[in-house]
Amino acid sequence: MRARRDVRRFRPDPVPPDLLERVLAAGHSAPSVGQSQPWRFLVVSDPEARERAGLLADRERLAQAAQLKPEAARRMLDLQLEGVREAPLGVVVCCDRRTPAKGVLGRATFPDADLWSCACAIQNIWLAARAAGLGLGWVTLFRPSDLADLLQLPNDVVTLGWLCLGWPDERPPAPGLERAGWSRRAPLSSVVVHDRWPAAGSAAPAAPPSALRAPDPARVVAARDAADRLLAAPGALGVLDRAVDRLVAAGADAPLGGALVLAAGRHPVTRFHVSAYDPRLTNDVLSAARAGSSLAATAAQDAGLELLVVDGGSSTGDLVSADAMTAARTEDLLQLGRRTAGDAPAGVLALGEVGIGNTTVAAALAAATLQLAPEDAVGLGSGADTTMLDRKRAVVAAAVERLRGEQAPLRLLAALGGPELAVLTGVVLGATARGSVVVLDGLVTALSALLAVQLEPACAAFLVAGQRSRETAHAAVLAELGLEPLLDLRLRAGEGVGAALAVRLLATGLLIRTAAASTSDGSGLAR
Repeated sequence: MRARRDVRRFRPDPVPPDLLERVLAAGHSAPSVGQSQPWRFLVVSDPEARERAGLLADRERLAQAAQLKPEAARRMLDLQLEGVREAPLGVVVCCDRRTPAKGVLGRATFPDADLWSCACAIQNIWLAARAAGLGLGWVTLFRPSDLADLLQLPNDVVTLGWLCLGWPDERPPAPGLERAGWSRRAPLSSVVVHDRWPAAGSAAPAAPPSALRAPDPARVVAARDAADRLLAAPGALGVLDRAVDRLVAAGADAPLGGALVLAAGRHPVTRFHVSAYDPRLTNDVLSAARAGSSLAATAAQDAGLELLVVDGGSSTGDLVSADAMTAARTEDLLQLGRRTAGDAPAGVLALGEVGIGNTTVAAALAAATLQLAPEDAVGLGSGADTTMLDRKRAVVAAAVERLRGEQAPLRLLAALGGPELAVLTGVVLGATARGSVVVLDGLVTALSALLAVQLEPACAAFLVAGQRSRETAHAAVLAELGLEPLLDLRLRAGEGVGAALAVRLLATGLLIRTAAASTSDGSGLAR
């Protein structure tokens, strides 16, 4: 029992079916209220389902961190809290509550005793797994309703979280959160009372600690083996470590190489005077990019990326009175993006965009996709003033109202998107098909990635947020993607400049991971 650990890191080796059955049989041997045996063991091996669950956990991790004090949030985000993607199996323990509590002996007075019974089953599974050499991690970084929707559970069948099950890639000598300085095991004497709860003011047990109030800063363990082997403090590269993990998982080598895809579009929404710039500026930027003298071209060259310019043309509708594009045109642009990704040089794909008025377009699409109020989706944009901001909010409100209740990604993309958004969505889908990491820039690129993830959840595993821009909705989109940005420089450049800067940072991180010194035995300082 003392040796049981919450394992977060796993090897990919499969779990033999007979061993899985033995472990689940241990769970099925647990005590249950009224011998009701309310547990149901849902075994998940499908990679797509695990990726969807991993994305849900990423989102909730960021949401929970946002509720903590800044230092506690940073420490939490440094922790690896789950191994949903890494473990070969997920076991979701469900509690079947379809039988009325009064119909089960012992539940009429304690209706939640069925949930406690399922917790007993989890403990049996955990101990049996440990005895067999398997690792198990109990993950509750999910909103129960989201996990139930993912697994298509009927009403009154609820989950107790997700159990990651597989061969461990770690043998921690102490619980992970203790090693990370997050908390420590309380002495037995602090949790035992006799006869009755002590009176107020006496030596009553302290309330469980909460990171919401006063966490203490401490070092945290690194998330991955490659980082652990460095002759450096655990978690030395912070957020960059997690981004490099995605590069390594995708098979990226140094030097990185790849391309910056600069997609362009033109938007009739500018007739509402929502931009401070002449729409013809889009053509000027494209000309400079093709000539190698634009911001995008310079940043791409410096990052070792080839610049691929894709002109998506113009939308036909102004969002307020008509859809931006037809369904057929949207599909054509998606396919253009897929082909662009397929033909790009090997390496990472950084995303950039140019299109006067597209911050209004992106705000409308983000508001409809994430159900944001216009004031929570609309930013000033480059060169705008408060009067222009009011016009943008009015346009976004009218556009979203026209599509009220619509949630289908392709429908929203056609109605409220634009050519560059459709192209970049296709690029993300195409990059996933070939296993390339995609580095996002600002709101438009992140929104394209979100649409791609809604269409194909596996895309989420290949995304890196290069930066957080000044656009209001950008943070909400990144949170929905479960991504932390590498940079926060308040850029307004667009064109993929932030993504290119992030690629330089990623290249340095990958070089450190592969070339820096390791400890003498290769085990790293974190072991």
